Amino acid sequence: MTEQQKPAFVVADFLAKAGLGRRIVQLKPQHVFFAQGDPADSIFYLQKGRVKLTVLSKKGKEATITLLGAGDFVGEESLAASGGLRMATATSIGACTALRIERKEMIQVMHEERAFSGLFLKFLLARSMRTQADLVDQLFNSSEKRLARILLLMAEFGKPGEPETLIPAITQGTLADMIGTTRSRVSFFMNRFRKLGFIEYNGRIRVHQSLLNVMLHDQLPEHNAETPALPETFVRTDRKIPQKSVD
Repeated sequence: MTEQQKPAFVVADFLAKAGLGRRIVQLKPQHVFFAQGDPADSIFYLQKGRVKLTVLSKKGKEATITLLGAGDFVGEESLAASGGLRMATATSIGACTALRIERKEMIQVMHEERAFSGLFLKFLLARSMRTQADLVDQLFNSSEKRLARILLLMAEFGKPGEPETLIPAITQGTLADMIGTTRSRVSFFMNRFRKLGFIEYNGRIRVHQSLLNVMLHDQLPEHNAETPALPETFVRTDRKIPQKSVD
């Protein structure tokens, strides 16, 4: 009697379907995947939609640290140690579909399937590089250029395939948190970008290729005299009480 051959492991199938230790979850806009301080017992693979990660200080100040899109993992800190806690809150920006993978299942598949562990390592490296780029951007670029960079990242310029020029709905308060300035300055810069033809917005923001060209060639016109004299500090925006997480 011959031993039954184990079916071939296909990464795309694993990340697309529910199965042992994993299930599909769907979230409406502004719903929480997990909250800061929750048990870190699972990781999410985002199939569709956008997610923002926010942290809350002991003094009650909230900051948005990054945005994630389809093809990204969310909550990778759960793999660091058993019994750990979430370091941030993950909230859907628009409607989201994700695969929730239990920590035990994720670790087992990483040990057994080289193709999958390679994919996850690639994600972690890209995430690390993005974090370094965010730090450099925060230290050396003006708030106007930081805003331009965030808009380009949300539109996915620079990624393979056609960029999504119409970015998900996002508030000026969230953009202000992400670049470390005030909502008033973001409003000023957004109006300026629109007048220069870099973006359009009427509820949703559409980013044009011209904004990418400006960032690549450092040709953003300087109108410093028109910039409102406001301090570049993080401001706390009005927060909605997050709904129950899906963990």
